[in-house]
Amino acid sequence: MKKPRRASMDEVKIIREGEFAIIENADPTVSVMQLKIGTEIRLMSDQEILDLFNDVIASQDQLRAEHENIVTEIPPGRPQIKYFEDGDQWVPRGGVLRCFIDSDEDGEAVVHIDDQELSLRDFGRMLTVHAGWGMRIAFVDEDSVGEEPEIIVSDPPENEP
Repeated sequence: MKKPRRASMDEVKIIREGEFAIIENADPTVSVMQLKIGTEIRLMSDQEILDLFNDVIASQDQLRAEHENIVTEIPPGRPQIKYFEDGDQWVPRGGVLRCFIDSDEDGEAVVHIDDQELSLRDFGRMLTVHAGWGMRIAFVDEDSVGEEPEIIVSDPPENEP
């Protein structure tokens, strides 16, 4: 899918779901964007929502243009995530997350970061801070999560998935 791009009213369809605006591009190869606006969405026109959407896209474009491929890892013992009350979600403080995966009593995946236990939903919401970006995930033993693993690029042996 292509990244969302700035658009005009004739290029998008705006759907309101509670505090969220879902912006669908007329081009089906362009990703849908979901914006959490809050209760003020009820007072906004479609044009105001589109203006907000275009501002978000412009900000993302500017960040990409200014971005060097350098990420910050929060030192061990310091909080890697913080709770952002305005967005009612956890957000990463750096560009690297050391975490481990567990499951709850219902068999659902849980992600542990620092002393926080995040459901997949909460973890996924946290990732939306970087919507439009990519990420690499390296699975390592829990005791090695603070180390940079050696990465070998190859297909797995035939008997592995």
